[in-house]
Amino acid sequence: MRLTEVDFGAAQPVEGYGPGFFRIGGVAHEAPLLVVPGQVLPWGGYDDTEALLALAGQVDVVFIGTGGEIAHIPAPLRGALEDAGLGVEAMDSPAACRTYNVLLSEQRRVALAVLPVG
Repeated sequence: MRLTEVDFGAAQPVEGYGPGFFRIGGVAHEAPLLVVPGQVLPWGGYDDTEALLALAGQVDVVFIGTGGEIAHIPAPLRGALEDAGLGVEAMDSPAACRTYNVLLSEQRRVALAVLPVG
């Protein structure tokens, strides 16, 4: 088997997580977070629509991690993001982190908004 190291370029993948935090670039950040290539920002959760709408034109898809369990995101949030031309995929936070990392390794234009796991 041939193993190849993944090159994320300047972007930083999610390396791990635990109760109330995510580790990115060797640093533990308190959740919830908004992660875009080159930036890790605090996120105000579902009510912080402005931070997500600011990504329009910069990314194609926003993965929304709903915490330890998969849940529906509020319909007004989904509608606002889709109206702005952003793809929205909601899943539990661990799955959102993994999916973000895979697409990030493919140099795709993605963002991650995650709520903490329990």
